[in-house]
Amino acid sequence: MRKMHLQIRAAILIFAAMMLSYGQVAARSLEHYSAVDVDIISDHRGVLTKYDAGFGRGGEKRNYVEARDDERYRIQIHNRSGSRIGVVIAVDGRNIISGTKSYLGRQERMYVLEPYQTGGYEGWRTGRDRVNRFYFTGMEDSYAAAWGDYSAIGVIALAVYKDRRQDIYNPRQRRDTLPDGPSRRNFQKGPGTGIGESEWSPSREVVFEPEKNPAFKEFIKYEYISTLCKKGIASCRDYRDRDKGNRFWPDHERKYGFAPFPPGWPFR
Repeated sequence: MRKMHLQIRAAILIFAAMMLSYGQVAARSLEHYSAVDVDIISDHRGVLTKYDAGFGRGGEKRNYVEARDDERYRIQIHNRSGSRIGVVIAVDGRNIISGTKSYLGRQERMYVLEPYQTGGYEGWRTGRDRVNRFYFTGMEDSYAAAWGDYSAIGVIALAVYKDRRQDIYNPRQRRDTLPDGPSRRNFQKGPGTGIGESEWSPSREVVFEPEKNPAFKEFIKYEYISTLCKKGIASCRDYRDRDKGNRFWPDHERKYGFAPFPPGWPFR
């Protein structure tokens, strides 16, 4: 069972749940945009393919992944550096620990990873020893929509902070905020993340003092395959095959007659 760490207040309280594993690799300094690996892992499909979308105006890394309704998933983060880091994670614009609106700031609650540690985050933290699962769903069924927050639905965002008590690191200045999103009225229908079943996830408090600015940010936009195809982001051959229709429910052929006798009837 893995241990995870989370910050309750900057430099004061951090919760830590069970870690996945420690990688046995040679130590090296934290390199910008290369010291953290982020994967979205489906319970059924495994690691989701990430479609590179370049970098945002604030320098954050951007990717797309495919969402499928009712699919449980987790966020996996691997710290490949020899430094202790804190990670603020927001799903649909909400901090996954506190549930409050997130701006990826260092004062927010965060998970802490030791050098070379991998952490898996499966849901909204609803208690010291409980999380409720993430799952892809319609926008209106999402956790964020339940709070009337449509500003960042469909985005998994994270900001990585180094510990100030370690070696000095001075990244360039960035705003610790998510871009303002559209209102519900102007928002195009798409997937969101719901709050699913409860699971056991023990935690404890640790101390972590984040630096003023994040060393790394990544935004992952999840969309239905139809949207990825329309945007030209994903190769859609598989989607076209999937969209040929259901042989048990062909939309183009609705016959409501009685069952005919099979050839050669009556059998002898």
